[in-house]
Amino acid sequence: MKRTIKFLGYWTSCLLILVLTGCAMSTPQNDYTNTTMDFSAIKSVAVLPFQNLTSDDQAAERVRDSFMGMLLASEAFYVLPSGEVNRGISRAGLRTPSTPMVDEIKSISKILEVQAVITGTLREYGTVRSGSAEANLVSLSLQMMETETGTVIWSASSTRGGISVGDRLLGGGGQPMNKVTEQVVNDLLDKLFK
Repeated sequence: MKRTIKFLGYWTSCLLILVLTGCAMSTPQNDYTNTTMDFSAIKSVAVLPFQNLTSDDQAAERVRDSFMGMLLASEAFYVLPSGEVNRGISRAGLRTPSTPMVDEIKSISKILEVQAVITGTLREYGTVRSGSAEANLVSLSLQMMETETGTVIWSASSTRGGISVGDRLLGGGGQPMNKVTEQVVNDLLDKLFK
């Protein structure tokens, strides 16, 4: 009996440490919104190709498409189709469309007739493993720049998915990649429209 109580006490202590560690490791808020900007003046936006820091060559394009669709569905702005944006990038001669310079932003805005451009960096996209548990993870950072001056007027980051305490204890498999991507995009849109 004493051995059972000692064993339960040990596992309760381990679980408490895992929960407290998970709470302590939450990421700090590094979101930014220019409070002097009148966002109602933005009627149309161009979402430039995202910078891809993952090993999946197509991941950034998939996440960009998902973001563009969900942003368009919000009906807050007109979102230019990716083909039109790509033609504008070609005509403006952007060297690195995922990280444009201020003069390039001004140039493409005149060609595309948009009031803002959105750039992004896909930091993680794929499966993470810990012991026998594995789950999908997506981490995305976005920024919006108004095109008259090229100034950043909004930026935010979000990470969703990963292995939860329940996954570790019970060996769960996490959520499908499209669901995790949708959660990241919804989180970023919530931050944009708060």
